[in-house]
Amino acid sequence: MPELYSDWKPSASFAELRRRGELLREIRNYFHAERVLEVETPMLSSAATVDPHIDSFKTDFCPIGTQNRQSMYLHTSPEFPMKRLLAAGSGDIYYLGRVFRNGEVGGHHNPEFTLLEWYRLGSDHHALMDDVSALLAALTDFLEVERYSYQQLFEQYFSINPHTVSDHELEYLIHDKVDVSLQSLARNDYLDLLFSTVIEPELGVGGDDRLEGVYVYDFPASMSALSRIITNGNGQQVAARFELFINGIELANGYHELADGEEQDERFMNHQAVRKALGNPVYPYDQRMVSSLKSGFPDCAGVAMGLDRLHMLMAQTKQIADVLAFDFARA
Repeated sequence: MPELYSDWKPSASFAELRRRGELLREIRNYFHAERVLEVETPMLSSAATVDPHIDSFKTDFCPIGTQNRQSMYLHTSPEFPMKRLLAAGSGDIYYLGRVFRNGEVGGHHNPEFTLLEWYRLGSDHHALMDDVSALLAALTDFLEVERYSYQQLFEQYFSINPHTVSDHELEYLIHDKVDVSLQSLARNDYLDLLFSTVIEPELGVGGDDRLEGVYVYDFPASMSALSRIITNGNGQQVAARFELFINGIELANGYHELADGEEQDERFMNHQAVRKALGNPVYPYDQRMVSSLKSGFPDCAGVAMGLDRLHMLMAQTKQIADVLAFDFARA
């Protein structure tokens, strides 16, 4: 009788599964030594992401014996409940576990993946870069190569200031460097395309026997997401955030966290408007998290790091299936 499923075996080798187990243990050892508390957060939430470029999985909670249905969403990040914990007085915390993003599947993506996210009180995004480098050095052969401001890279690659350049000049660069057919895009889309197509593949490339990292910080204020907006040394308003790249791959994304609940409320509503304009589902956002900011939020910085991507870099593979026991195709 023919076998019903021929792909029942794991997609990762047992050597990589052992490496993964050791990686998880060493992460917990690092934070235990640093006296950072591990926390768990709900995977199901009544609120969802409002990020224009991320989609949530939606399901229904159906109480037994009733006809009621309550829409619930698998979390795309533990960030919102973690911020509620911080506002309640948790101190430094970290989360290590699964998150879910609908529609994201491919060489570098799996719809469910492992995320490490942590928050340090009294830190800004520059201090958190030090922490990220210290963690990676404790986990693997890692070397921090350089830190560049977003502006420095655009001046180096395109001879423009990304904060002041005209949209017309950005469109010209897109036609010259990316795709001549692209036009009438939003300003951030122009910048993102130039960065991801031309700059990003060159960042942190060159390490043969070790991982070499490059940090990019002080993004345009319009890309602030959940970070504060600050004035840099040139008098330019920028987003107080960073991204870490290794071998041309974004590994971590960190913020000096926004602590203004009113501003966060406004940003969430703006994001919902963008989602609606793009024709994407408009989800309810986390009002409880906004309330926690309004109640008094501590000065802190937070960062999220994709553990599967780190494992891929350590294993020198471009396929996420190689580091997962069972990838999406075998789930």
